[in-house]
Amino acid sequence: MADLTALAEPGSFRDRDSRVFVTPSGVYRALSARGLEDFEALAATGLFTRATEDGKLVRTRLVDQPAPPGLLPEPPAGVLEHERLPFITYPYEWTFGMLRDAALLHLELIDAAMDEGLTMKDASPYNVQFLGARPVFADLGSFEPLRRDEPWIGYRQFCTLFLYPLMLQAYRDVDFQPFLRGSLEGITPPEAAALLPRRGHGVLTHVRLHARLERRQGDESVREVRKEMSSAGFKSEIVRANLRKMHKLVSGLDWRTPSTAWTDYGDNNRGYDAEDRDAKEAFVRAVAARVAPRLAWDLGTNDGVFARIAAEHAGLVVASDFDHATVEHLYRELGREGDRTILPLVIDVCDPSPARGWRNAERQTLEERGRPELTLSLALLHHLSITRNVPVRELVDWLASLGGTHVVEFPLREDPMVQRLLAAKRDESHPDWDLAHFEACLGERFEVLRREALGTRVLFEAAVRD
Repeated sequence: MADLTALAEPGSFRDRDSRVFVTPSGVYRALSARGLEDFEALAATGLFTRATEDGKLVRTRLVDQPAPPGLLPEPPAGVLEHERLPFITYPYEWTFGMLRDAALLHLELIDAAMDEGLTMKDASPYNVQFLGARPVFADLGSFEPLRRDEPWIGYRQFCTLFLYPLMLQAYRDVDFQPFLRGSLEGITPPEAAALLPRRGHGVLTHVRLHARLERRQGDESVREVRKEMSSAGFKSEIVRANLRKMHKLVSGLDWRTPSTAWTDYGDNNRGYDAEDRDAKEAFVRAVAARVAPRLAWDLGTNDGVFARIAAEHAGLVVASDFDHATVEHLYRELGREGDRTILPLVIDVCDPSPARGWRNAERQTLEERGRPELTLSLALLHHLSITRNVPVRELVDWLASLGGTHVVEFPLREDPMVQRLLAAKRDESHPDWDLAHFEACLGERFEVLRREALGTRVLFEAAVRD
């Protein structure tokens, strides 16, 4: 094998019994002797078979392939090979529905694991990924034998990273993503108590009492608290009853998405009629068919119409938008359809997900997780340039940095939406929002393969120059 030490996944160092490493040939997990025992216990259960077949667990097999030293404190006792997921995402990029579905999957798996004498050592949403609009549990190193009279050890983490963000969205209509992006540990019980209303299903038990208990315990170590709780006699029946109550609570949390400028964004804001819309769809479909990308990005996806068109010819389309409510609507539609080719994410391209965590390496930027072979920038650039004040040349340079082929839409100054955006400015600003200037900038970094005028907008197919 190649030198896998350099390919170890930076975010997997926290579990001392397993370490993930990614190679061109596959995704592997090196296991300690204890980690191997835990996996073999899981693999011997019906849960492992059923959940894998149902797509709830990432496909995994034990391989006869030694890993080099350096990945663990001791030489690995075993190596797992995981199914390679097409694109890694983080909870602060998910919608409310995605976080809730990931939480329910986690609860269902731990409940089923207890039937097999197993439990989970943590309760992190970072253990869950999405295949399109379907969650899949990816961290098989989380399973371990259930110990007698031990409480649900992942309870606090479940609250801080799953329950409290969901409550914040459901009870306060406040987006949770900035809180999860601001701290990889989530929202603490005292913070949740200050943020959430006094009334609300589950708030007293899981927020206020939890915060009071945490303040009372003060500096007691986690080990001391667990010992105290175990001595109180936490039978598995009690743990399972609490898990099922939590499942009912999470299932009942709902977010009534507000009406926004983007959920109501109609054809009258797009600068073209039905005939032009058909031509635009045909333009995108032709480019997607020719490129046949493994990975495509649809930036500013809105209702996902063009993401769906690209998905006809792509392995996966990451469909992103900054408007949470819009992306939530798309996720719900895709979930009903069982779609696995479109991955909806809440992304602001002017403030995208940064590198995070230890040495800024645990969580990667979007580009580090996979550069697209096809990028759609439709009904997007004028919002970035006029509303967010990004210079046109900067926009073109950024698109070029992504590589691959692009479909870009440029609305003219007489476009209804451009006129509306410019009217919000104090004076006649943004002189660089000009078709000739845009084409000059585009020509410096791209080879323009096709150009088509549709109403007050111009479509370009362009490939980044080598």
